[in-house]
Amino acid sequence: MVAAVNLVELWRGDILESVHSGHAVVCDGAGQVVMAWGDPEHVTYPRSSAKMIQALPLIESGAADAWGLDEERLALACASHKGAPMHTTRVTAWLSALGLGEPDLRCGSHMPGDRPTAEALVRAGERPCQIHNNCSGKHAGFLTLARHLKAGPEYVEIDHPVQQAARAAFEETAGEEIAGWGVDGCSAPNFAASLAGTARAMASFATAGQRAGARAEAQRRLTAAMIAHPELVSGEGATCAELMRACEGRAAVKTGAEGVYVAILPGLGLGVALKVADGATRASEATIAAILVRLGVLDAAHPVAQRLTAGVQRNWRGIATGRLATHL
Repeated sequence: MVAAVNLVELWRGDILESVHSGHAVVCDGAGQVVMAWGDPEHVTYPRSSAKMIQALPLIESGAADAWGLDEERLALACASHKGAPMHTTRVTAWLSALGLGEPDLRCGSHMPGDRPTAEALVRAGERPCQIHNNCSGKHAGFLTLARHLKAGPEYVEIDHPVQQAARAAFEETAGEEIAGWGVDGCSAPNFAASLAGTARAMASFATAGQRAGARAEAQRRLTAAMIAHPELVSGEGATCAELMRACEGRAAVKTGAEGVYVAILPGLGLGVALKVADGATRASEATIAAILVRLGVLDAAHPVAQRLTAGVQRNWRGIATGRLATHL
């Protein structure tokens, strides 16, 4: 087993204050590791970074076309959104088209990440509903597949046909059996795999244009939807959206909880997966940005790249206190 390596440092003045270690992998379309930091075989949960894999059966089964899902809804199926009106109105309309509603979701509720929406709820004395959940688009996709398969309503159960299909898609694209599974924050199963396996899955999306068949078509459509609608995949001001816009169509990126990030790079035919050991978001964002710069799909001088990889740290008075530094 290869030890984690230092990926990101935080300096305060001239003294190193914090270090974030972890693992990162880049794979090509043949499934080969072409770059790695730390242990490519490190096993972890991909969390929400795997949503485009979980969405594959939605298209492959014919459900997406049977229910007339447009590109925006495919982007939402891959999303960890902020629960802003642009997200909730679309998910509500999607459920309505299925003849379903908020009670049919199994993701649970939490306050929306979109601050104006959260503040409006507080002022109105209202509680958030499941449609505000950042995973409600993914769950709308699960419900669509469940309706198409004429399967039962408890679509998050591990033995439900929806989750059996999601597991098969994960193992097939990762090129390995899952190492186990756990219950995600949204109550759906999340399948553990090596980082190399997750990067192989991303590379299979990246090289889908070189292949024919239902899987390749589904991968192309989901990648295109993410790149075309970054604000639906995450939200305005969110790092995923900012990175995809900064890459100008060269990358689809997706974060996951606890320091996970992935990237699909169609122009290079490469997939990326990383895990920061302590789960720090600031470190996973800095690391994915640094890798995108190194691979040439993100301009190092772009303000987003500068902010994430070498950002000056400021206190509440705006005084510079230190800086981030990446080592990739």
